[in-house]
Amino acid sequence: MKTNSHIVWIVLAGLCIGASVVFVWPSLKDNTKNATELAAAKPINYKASRVLNQPIQPISMPSKLDERKVALGEKLFHDNRLSSSSSVSCASCHVLKLGGADQSASSVGVNGLQGELNSPTVFNVALNISQFWDGRAETLAGQIEGPIHNPVEMGSSWPDIIQKLQSSKEYEALFNKLYEEGITVESIKESITAFEQSLVTLNSPFDRYLLGDEDAISENAKLGYEKFKEYGCVACHQGSNVGGNLYQKLGIMGDYFADRGTGIRPSDLGRYNVTGLEEDKFVFKVPSLRLASLTAPYFHDGSAKTLRQAVQVMIKYQLGRMASKRDEDLIIEFLESLVGEYKGQRLEK
Repeated sequence: MKTNSHIVWIVLAGLCIGASVVFVWPSLKDNTKNATELAAAKPINYKASRVLNQPIQPISMPSKLDERKVALGEKLFHDNRLSSSSSVSCASCHVLKLGGADQSASSVGVNGLQGELNSPTVFNVALNISQFWDGRAETLAGQIEGPIHNPVEMGSSWPDIIQKLQSSKEYEALFNKLYEEGITVESIKESITAFEQSLVTLNSPFDRYLLGDEDAISENAKLGYEKFKEYGCVACHQGSNVGGNLYQKLGIMGDYFADRGTGIRPSDLGRYNVTGLEEDKFVFKVPSLRLASLTAPYFHDGSAKTLRQAVQVMIKYQLGRMASKRDEDLIIEFLESLVGEYKGQRLEK
């Protein structure tokens, strides 16, 4: 999906919720059925109009997941043997108890090597339009290839990984039970992908509110949602994942990188590194805000240390506005209400 600057400018200039809904209509349409099914399962006063007329939609669990593959994928996700030094796992940079990220500006890989990018949350990752900040992987399976081979991350290879796993009687038994071909590149990736698809944060207070529970969130959170729409934040952050479904330039209304003052790094070029198109310089996949209150620091460079700072930067450089401290407080309280549950437990800081 390419950034359409004309559409974005129209949306931002008008700060119009109706325009943002049209812009992401396929995303909202795809979630309508799931939202209805969610509501039917809950003993609350479901208001269909609230769900269907909002730019943000509730999250629901994907269907037809093989729980055996999910369990195997979870084991692999936490296994250090996927790295060359057997010291780093997927979970090293995507810590589930820390909101699926690692609370670092950039992550540390094998041999203590420091990466250039902030690790995004792995929760709700299957809802994204693509993977990585620059969107270079179109699928979850494709994303797995990146850190496995990156010398700064896991620095490994598939032959090495397969040899390690085949030396484990436990893995041999698990794979042979689920896959006729046993331990292969594809069966490893399929299992990890199944696990990542299961990482859905359900039943957030805000989702319960959308589904009709008036007491699920505070009055300040409700006002914060209205401010979130009025300022125009929903132009980029909408759908069930409150983002993750389009690309956008960082610094539409101001020179973010000049003001940052650290020069331009290759990782700052975003989509340009994938497409080579001048118009894609400084363009990134819009991140999900579902767990924003848990996953500081923020942005691809980890430059915003607090959620308040992230809100201020976005309002200034993406919307060309300034917000009062009161409005910032309200928006932050709304963002906190987006945090859902994993395995029946609400995720917390």
